[in-house]
Amino acid sequence: MYHANDKRYKSMNYRRSGRSGLKLPEISLGLWHNFGAYATEENARDMLRTAFDLGITHFDIANNYGPPPGAAEIMFGRIMRSDFAHYRDELIISSKAGYLMWEGPYGEWGSRKHLIASCDASLRRTGLDYFDIFYHHRPDPDTPLEETMSALDAIIRSGKAQYAALSNYNPEEAKEAFKLLRELGTPCLIHQPKYSMLCREPEDGLIDACEKAGVGVICFSPMAGGLLTNRYLNGIPGNSRAAGDSPFLQSEQITQKLLSVLKGLNDIASERGQTLSQMALSWVLRHDAITSALIGASNSAQIIDCSKAVGAARFTDDELKKIDKLVETVQI
Repeated sequence: MYHANDKRYKSMNYRRSGRSGLKLPEISLGLWHNFGAYATEENARDMLRTAFDLGITHFDIANNYGPPPGAAEIMFGRIMRSDFAHYRDELIISSKAGYLMWEGPYGEWGSRKHLIASCDASLRRTGLDYFDIFYHHRPDPDTPLEETMSALDAIIRSGKAQYAALSNYNPEEAKEAFKLLRELGTPCLIHQPKYSMLCREPEDGLIDACEKAGVGVICFSPMAGGLLTNRYLNGIPGNSRAAGDSPFLQSEQITQKLLSVLKGLNDIASERGQTLSQMALSWVLRHDAITSALIGASNSAQIIDCSKAVGAARFTDDELKKIDKLVETVQI
């Protein structure tokens, strides 16, 4: 039987999510590509154990994570039952609904039908009694926002989840959703946008909107899909995401200009005594409004490397200016 490291809570820092009572680890683990049907359960189990031993208490999944959709929840559910059932009260587990999950008119977006049916199915796949956090994964341009938010409210009130959350909403959509949830009596806990040194969109109003509303921010892809690691410093490795058929990182994005920027960023990281991935995480966490950085990983060594970003030295003004100057022409 797995027994977690007794010192796990001494190696991680925890931040309060907005004005809620919930604290999340500065580094959280996302279970997307590497928990699908092609992943090995042995590697997935090793990554989850490694993460928890390092004080990473938050595991993030979604109904459509795989491939195929649902596979990550099934894999996680098996490992949860075999290894983590006796640690359930120490874990924050989130799932989401909104992207295409099944055929027909109710298989995606933001209707009450989709969200509640999807939450029920996700609970069955994971074998959990409840999720700690349940997200609407993306805004729906056709369903009234009142309906989507009332569905989240119903999920919380039914006990199927403890906190409501949003992902991929723009600032104006987020402000209105925060208002509706607050009026329903189920305040939004946290918003999950894509944010990194190479993707600065949330700085255009979203982070401020979350901060003013007392909503936490957990950023996904803080390492820009692997670009902000050492993998691409010398071009495109054969086993990388960009070398394959991934729609999220394509080979044509890896330009000579970008490679030059990555090498410049790596030089700054080295001067700070960090790897590029560690600096990328420290950079998003520099902002007090950011609750947690959500990482993906292929193996436990990557999780260990990322965990070393916790407690890193604060950036100097000169370092931040150098980073801004390097990345200003290569936003992705």
